[in-house]
Amino acid sequence: MENHENHNHDKMDHSKKKQKKGDHSGHNPGHGEMGHDHHEMMIADFRKRFWITLVLTIPIIIISPMIHGLFGFEILLPGNQYILFALSSVVYFYGGWPFLKGIWSEVKEGAPGMMTLIAMAITVAYVYSSATVFGLEGVDFFWELATLIAIMLVGHWIEMRSVLGASKALQLLVSMMPAEAHRITGDTVEDIPLEDLLIDDIILVRPGEKVPADGIIIEGSSYLNESMLTGESKPVKKDEKDKVIGGSVNGNGSLKIKVEHTGKDSYLNKVITMVEEAQKTKSKMQNLSDRAAKWLTYIALAIGFGTLAVWLMLGFPFVFALERMVTVMVIACPHALGLAIPLVVAISTAVSAQNGLLIRNRTAFEESRKISVLIFDKTGTLTKGDFGVTRIESVNEKFSKEEILRLASALELSSEHPIAVGIIKKVKEDNITIPNPENFNAITGKGVEASVEGKDIKVVSPGYLRDEKITIPKDAYSDAAETVVFVLIDGQLAGYIALADEIRPESAEAIKVFKKNNIKVLMATGDNEITAKAVSDSLGLDGYYAEVLPHQKVEIVEELQNKGEFVAMTGDGVNDAPALAKADVGIAVGSGTDVAAETADIILVNSNPQDISNLILFGKATYNKMIQNLIWATGYNVVAIPLAAGILYTSGFVLGPAIAAVFMSLSTIIVAINAQLLKRKIGKK
Repeated sequence: MENHENHNHDKMDHSKKKQKKGDHSGHNPGHGEMGHDHHEMMIADFRKRFWITLVLTIPIIIISPMIHGLFGFEILLPGNQYILFALSSVVYFYGGWPFLKGIWSEVKEGAPGMMTLIAMAITVAYVYSSATVFGLEGVDFFWELATLIAIMLVGHWIEMRSVLGASKALQLLVSMMPAEAHRITGDTVEDIPLEDLLIDDIILVRPGEKVPADGIIIEGSSYLNESMLTGESKPVKKDEKDKVIGGSVNGNGSLKIKVEHTGKDSYLNKVITMVEEAQKTKSKMQNLSDRAAKWLTYIALAIGFGTLAVWLMLGFPFVFALERMVTVMVIACPHALGLAIPLVVAISTAVSAQNGLLIRNRTAFEESRKISVLIFDKTGTLTKGDFGVTRIESVNEKFSKEEILRLASALELSSEHPIAVGIIKKVKEDNITIPNPENFNAITGKGVEASVEGKDIKVVSPGYLRDEKITIPKDAYSDAAETVVFVLIDGQLAGYIALADEIRPESAEAIKVFKKNNIKVLMATGDNEITAKAVSDSLGLDGYYAEVLPHQKVEIVEELQNKGEFVAMTGDGVNDAPALAKADVGIAVGSGTDVAAETADIILVNSNPQDISNLILFGKATYNKMIQNLIWATGYNVVAIPLAAGILYTSGFVLGPAIAAVFMSLSTIIVAINAQLLKRKIGKK
């Protein structure tokens, strides 16, 4: 059978030599694990702080004078204000610790955000309220402090749970390598840990095993599945002197390999480094609520101190001016702001999951509405990722299509060639019983022959037909990227079987939707030029890149970003992981590797490209809800802050802390209800 290889190994070797900037230390496999464990610990910490704060907040609310004034009842305990002070101190220092700690990192970076706003509000409330317990004239804000901390803790807890740790991707990449290698020394084979492997060591790779390191085959031949590393859809035939990549899976042959690269120089580790670097740049994105919080911090400080100054200048007592200032600063940090975004994220995450979209990065999800270019990986994304039978044709009326497939399968049963695997898969799908072959023989480089049920059967390449002067049927080749094998029965051409990596039926529909939304659709694949062009033409894409290596996919993304495009990348293999991380929005297809899924921002569970169009609509609806919620969450501040500052004092109206608290609760309820409405919006699709 003809050799269907099209792998450019020199190009791959060159990609290895191209050392990445800053990659001097190698990769520490424990790094990803630590990052992930740290993330889990942080979620657990917020959860614990929230529950303890909630338990303490209930008695604080019950014995607060402000609540008594609101509802017209009173619970008086001996030393009431001291109990309030003690409980609130625990809430402030224990529950508020993440925010008090967070203010330092925000101030150091010169970017005040949510942590600064929360820390400022709770500190002002705590210090002022504590002063009223020990003699300062005024009303305490203890219940305000406790509820604010509890709501902000639950907001952060929800938010952190909805954004999973990116470190998982690195763990999964590292786990693609086997833990041990079989090193050959003289006549003995010893199992050694992977880290003990040295360059120029000779290693044995048995059938079905993962290749432990990059190297060159010095003995043996086999088909290697590199699809998760290079994007090549078919297992690649490897003979002596061919290069192999660590992490690829060996087929049925035993191989002796001379090690070329280990550790930080390996191909897989280069991929890991790219993922790490791209994820670091991704994490710097600022989200909406932080920007809102930053401005509220500035406004609260300006109006707060302005209020104090104006009342003092007007000759009012310091205690009165201070109460106005504190009310302004506490009101400026709305409870609703802490829930505005996390609630929408939690609901959109849950509803999207029911619709086959798993969201890992909320910022990218919000921004999916901006996508202007969508890059698809071919294998397993636009196509099914299997080398399958696309056509069976009979050219002799004596033999049906099913008979041609049945007789051909007898010859392919024991072969590991991708064409044989594809034919056997088709036979099993159609529940055809495979007959037994006799006198099996390989026709060197041209195909195979055997006797089946007394007939002489050959499954051969076009080259065999040309040699034997047999005319190839005109319609044997379509414009699709197919490999065709011909079936001869008793020396006569009976028919042919065409195989290809089949295009998903949903792909064409999805591409129409993107074009309607003015999104350019490109394809970047590790596959050959013929296949890439055929798929691109068939689907009407705006362009394609063929024989692309992982670092080149990243370069394509960067090039488009530099031209001002907002780029989404869709893929399913390790080879896509760096580009998924680098793109503005990375979308992994669920049928692919866990690695791709962990690097991506969004995962398509059903591997259906049409779900990406739903994603963009989801993103728009979610973003709109977030904007609405931010308007609700901060809108009342526009009214409440001036009233709290005493702008209507001459008319006899000053917004007291109790009424301000009611306003705050109302805005929180409105935000919560509005977030719930998202369910109806997304449900309709």
